[in-house]
Amino acid sequence: MFRRLYDWTLSLAGRPAAPYALGAVSFAESSFFPVPPDVMLVPMALARPERAWGYALVTTLTSVAGGLLGYAIGALLYDSIGVWLFKVYGLTEGAEAFRAAYAEYGHWVILLKGLTPIPYKLVTITSGFAAYDLVWFTVLSLLTRGARFFFLAALLGRYGELIKGVLDRHFNAVMALLVATIVAGFVAFRYVF
Repeated sequence: MFRRLYDWTLSLAGRPAAPYALGAVSFAESSFFPVPPDVMLVPMALARPERAWGYALVTTLTSVAGGLLGYAIGALLYDSIGVWLFKVYGLTEGAEAFRAAYAEYGHWVILLKGLTPIPYKLVTITSGFAAYDLVWFTVLSLLTRGARFFFLAALLGRYGELIKGVLDRHFNAVMALLVATIVAGFVAFRYVF
């Protein structure tokens, strides 16, 4: 299944709709979708390395825009949609501790969590729930998400052929590592905060 998705994403890179599909996944991931945009960004940048920086920009901007939706869910709809999303991911207990961390750590929470495997949607919803300053949230999100996606674009631009070779030879192991990283992010949010 993952191999077909990978091959489809590689072929998608040649289509005019590629940036829109990447943007849609990136937007959704920041507020409710469980799969990170890296799953699309990596194969697309490998297929079209000359577009890697453009893909990173699209991913950054749509991730932050989706983050604003996540913020709104936390600020306006936490008691209904926000609580439901946290229950779906089994993270209701961690949300309260994470909210309390904003009082003490504020900026650092967003900066560090935007770079880690902790799902960004949990940061965005909790930021709204904690009534974190919206301007600072947007600025810090642009910094941290931009750093993550542009760093990935730089790696793919520099080592793209090597990375593609590793993916082609060890696809199942790489996918298992990706799934483990996503799960670890949810577990870290639940038990660390």
